[in-house]
Amino acid sequence: MANTRTTDVLIAGAGPVGLSAAAELRRQGVRCRIVDRLPARLPYAKAVGIQPRTLELWDRMGLARTMVEAAVPMRGQLIYVNGAEAARIEFALPPEVPYGFAALPQYETERLLEEYVAGLGTPVERDTELLSFTQDEDGVTARLGTASGGAEEVRARYLIGCDGAHSTVRKGLGLDFEGDAFPEEYMLADVQADWDLPHGYGVRSMHRTEDGATDDLLVCIPLPGGGRYRMSMLVPPELSAQPADPADPADPEPARGDGVAHGPTGGGGRVPALSHIQAVVDRLAPRPATVSAMRWSSVFRISHRIVDRYAEGRVFVAGDAAHIHPPTGAQGMNTGIQDACNLAWKLALVVRGEAGPALLASYDAERRPVGEEVVGRTVRHATHGIEADPDDPLTVMLREAQLLVGYRDGPLTGPPYGPADAPQPGDRAPDCSGLTAPIAAYPLRLLDILRGRTGHVLLLYAADLAEAAAIDAGPQTQVITVLAREAAPAAPVGPGYRDAAGEFARLYRPDGPTGFLVRPDGQLGARFPLDGTAAALSAYRAALSA
Repeated sequence: MANTRTTDVLIAGAGPVGLSAAAELRRQGVRCRIVDRLPARLPYAKAVGIQPRTLELWDRMGLARTMVEAAVPMRGQLIYVNGAEAARIEFALPPEVPYGFAALPQYETERLLEEYVAGLGTPVERDTELLSFTQDEDGVTARLGTASGGAEEVRARYLIGCDGAHSTVRKGLGLDFEGDAFPEEYMLADVQADWDLPHGYGVRSMHRTEDGATDDLLVCIPLPGGGRYRMSMLVPPELSAQPADPADPADPEPARGDGVAHGPTGGGGRVPALSHIQAVVDRLAPRPATVSAMRWSSVFRISHRIVDRYAEGRVFVAGDAAHIHPPTGAQGMNTGIQDACNLAWKLALVVRGEAGPALLASYDAERRPVGEEVVGRTVRHATHGIEADPDDPLTVMLREAQLLVGYRDGPLTGPPYGPADAPQPGDRAPDCSGLTAPIAAYPLRLLDILRGRTGHVLLLYAADLAEAAAIDAGPQTQVITVLAREAAPAAPVGPGYRDAAGEFARLYRPDGPTGFLVRPDGQLGARFPLDGTAAALSAYRAALSA
C-alpha cells in the first residue's frame, strides 16, 4: 500500500443514498470516490416508493424526468379488513406540488442514479469494501479490500458511510444505534397478479381477530410492468423455523453478528416459493388472483433504530447507516436521500473554501431530528395503520410526501419575516407555476428556473426593476428577479421573470418587496425585506462560515 490515492470525499455504499451523495457532490464540482462491497447491483425490489420531495431534489439535478419515465404512479391505497373494504386513501396533493407519489424498484433507481453519476466522471467501484478507517485533524485514511483480494489505502478529506443497516462506518465510529426489532418475520416477493384492481393503487389487506389484533397481512405495491407488485406478508411457520445461513453469498443483508435484524435474508432454505405467496393471496386478496412470474423472494426482518449522532469529526453516516424503521409510507430511502443532499452541498462549500468546517455540524443538527420523527411515526403507522393518524388528511399526505420537512430550529435558519403562516426560513421553498419571461412563449415553473443550478439562489420579489437592480448579492449568489403581476411591462435586468399568474405571490406571500434565499437543497435559508438584503445575506454567510 505504498501508493495512497487521494480524493476529497470517499463514499462507502452505492445504494440510492450513496449515489445521491455522489451525484450532488460531483454536480458541485467535488472530487469523490464511491465504493461498494457487492460485485453488481442486487436485482431486488426493496425500497420502491419515491416521494414527491425526492423528485424535487432530483429535478434540481436534472434527473427527475428520467425517474418519472421509468416509474409508475402511486394514486392511493385500498385497505381491506376481513375481506371487506375498510378505507380508500387517495394520495391527493395541492395542485402547486409539481410531482405526485411514484413507485420504482430499488434496482432501477440505483441503475439510473449510477448512470447519472458515471456521466459526471465517477463510476461506482464495485467489489471494493471499506475494511477500516482512521481520522485525524486533516483527513481520513481508509483501507479498502479490492476484487483481487488485495488492499488499497485511500486518503480523503471526508468519509460518508452510506453502507446500510450493518454499517462498517457506524461501527468504526462507535456510534450508539439504539432501538429494537419487531418480533414478526415477513416474506417479500416481486410477482405478477392477474386481478382487476384499479391501476396505481397499493393494497393492504388484513385479517383481524375478535380482539382487534392483526394475525394475517398482505401488502402490495404496484411496480412497472403489467400487473406487477412487490408483495409482503407474514412468514409461514415452515419458513420461520429455518435459520438463515449468515455465510450465504446470496444473502443481501447478512447479520454479521452485530445484532441488527433488518432487511432481507436469503438462502438457508428460507427463500419463499411461489406457492407460499399464492397461499396468502388466496386467503387475503380482495379479488381472486393468480400470482406468477416471480422475479425474487426473501424473508426479511424489521427493526427501528437511530444513531446518537450523525457525525464524528470528518466522518458522517446517512440513510440506513443512521436510521432504520418500518417501510410504512416509503420513508426510509427517501429520508436517506435527503440526508445525502443536505450533507453534500455543505461539504462542497467547505471543500471549496467558501464556508468554515463548523458548517458541517449543521448536518446532525438538521437531519437527526428528522430521523427521530420518521422512526417514531413509521413505528406508529406500522402498529396502528396510517389511517389512524390523528392529523387531518392533507397534513398526513404532505408529511408522507416529505414536503413538511423543515429546519426552523436549525443553526442556519435566519429570523422570520412577513406573515407567520407564510414560508419561513428553514421551510421548503414551494414550487409555483405561471412565471413568464420576455422571450419564452410559455409559462414556467420555479423548478424549471432552478434546475441545474448548484449554489444558493436569491429570489427578489419586486414591483419594479429599479428595486431589484439595486441589490448587490455578491459573486457567490445567483440572483433571479420575480416581478409582481401588476408591475409595468419591461425587460428584467438579468435573469428575471414575471409572476404572471400570481402564483408566486400566493404561495410565498411576500410582504412588499421581499428577498428569499433558496439553499442548494431547496430549503429557504433566509427571508427579508429588500432594503435589508445586505444585512440578511451578511448574517447568513456568517452562519455558514462560523
